[in-house]
Amino acid sequence: AGGFAAALTAAGTGRDGDSLFYLPPSPPPPQARRLKGAGELEIVAFERGRFTSYSACGIPYWVGGLVAERDDLIARTPKEHRARAIDLRTRTEVVELDPAGSRVRARDLDSGSESWMHYDKLVLATGARPVRPRLPGFGAQGVHGIQTLDDGRRLMDSLERARGRRAVVVGAGYIGVEMAEALKLRGYEVTVLHRGEQPMATLDPDMGGLVHTAMNLMGIRTVARTEVTGVLTDEAGRARAVATAAGEEYPADVVVLGIGVEPRTALARAAGLPLGSSGGILTDLSMRVRGHGNVWAGGDCVEVLDLVAGRTRHVPLGTHANKHGQVIGSGVGGGYATFPGVVGTAVSKVCDLEIARTGLRERDALEAGLRFVTATVTSTNTAGYYPRAAEMTVKMLAERRTGRLLGVQIVGGAGAAKRVDVAAVALTAGMTVDQMVSLDLGYAPPFSPVWDPVLVAARKAVSAVRAAGV
Repeated sequence: AGGFAAALTAAGTGRDGDSLFYLPPSPPPPQARRLKGAGELEIVAFERGRFTSYSACGIPYWVGGLVAERDDLIARTPKEHRARAIDLRTRTEVVELDPAGSRVRARDLDSGSESWMHYDKLVLATGARPVRPRLPGFGAQGVHGIQTLDDGRRLMDSLERARGRRAVVVGAGYIGVEMAEALKLRGYEVTVLHRGEQPMATLDPDMGGLVHTAMNLMGIRTVARTEVTGVLTDEAGRARAVATAAGEEYPADVVVLGIGVEPRTALARAAGLPLGSSGGILTDLSMRVRGHGNVWAGGDCVEVLDLVAGRTRHVPLGTHANKHGQVIGSGVGGGYATFPGVVGTAVSKVCDLEIARTGLRERDALEAGLRFVTATVTSTNTAGYYPRAAEMTVKMLAERRTGRLLGVQIVGGAGAAKRVDVAAVALTAGMTVDQMVSLDLGYAPPFSPVWDPVLVAARKAVSAVRAAGV
């Protein structure tokens, strides 16, 4: 999700000689800076990979050729971090945490040597890892998860060596659809296999159905309600097909995993740190690990508060990780900042189709015990008469009786996805759909109809709330 990209940026105070250890895995980038104030903190950052401060979110676009070079995704190199007085140790993996003794055990991956190091303050930014099914063949050559720059390079090498031009993507979440686009751009025949009723389980099935239809029209075959049972290999041990529970085989010269990610918290679990229902580390609003006064955590390894549902969940996004870094930097430096939570905003695209959501889906609202109504409208991204006007569909959830906005999903052409930001602001502010109808949004024919589709959906939601009564 882009990693922990803005750690430790705030100025603060600290005891002279304090040591701060920052522990990222291979994906997340440690953009740490020296903390200055009444005293200074010595910052040691462990990174088991070779790269730092890069955009994992950009890897599908590098694979697809939209980004020319790997280094275009790198914001800051290890050398640049070290020039800022950070003791950055690449190719070094932390293998054990000892919170009671305020120390960590680190292993040099090149030499194999291990050593314990003490800390005064510890920051965990261990990120997330791709879900890899424990099924036959998923460790074979030609099967790729996408999380790091090295993952992207290995996939591109595999694409260049492949005998044919057939790709199977397992999973149809954000990474799945983005990688389907990347492989399509590379000239591959792409099949996406997924277990759900429709692709993009982050949307309601009716909205996911729009994605399914659009992908098929693009020439990307999507196969729903499919249980993958393994990857079949040739005599050389290389992937040749993906097998399903229905007895079908989908030929593949390369297989890409797009099943999703899970928090990388094995170290935290072994050390007895508190974890939530999805396995993410639990923190307070200042990103301090609950019950541990000198340990902070942020990025894709933590759970965050869902401001709409009122409970914690795992939402791995680089936007949040950047904010976590700002908050943690202030805290370890003796200052004060908080991360209040999220409303669950995310955007993506597959070819010309833009996909966005914020807030709750129908299933989320039901699980939270909320009574709600829905409203769905189809409009255009510009005035209908403007050249190249594209269709877009907006679905809105509102709480019965109060009319409080609960969630918005948008699928459509150019300009559709970022309209979700209006809804994200409304959710954060606790607005009702009635209040949204009166929002003073910008209008000109090249940008929207006179009534923006989000406002049309809000107006329809108002009617649904009134019709539903109490």
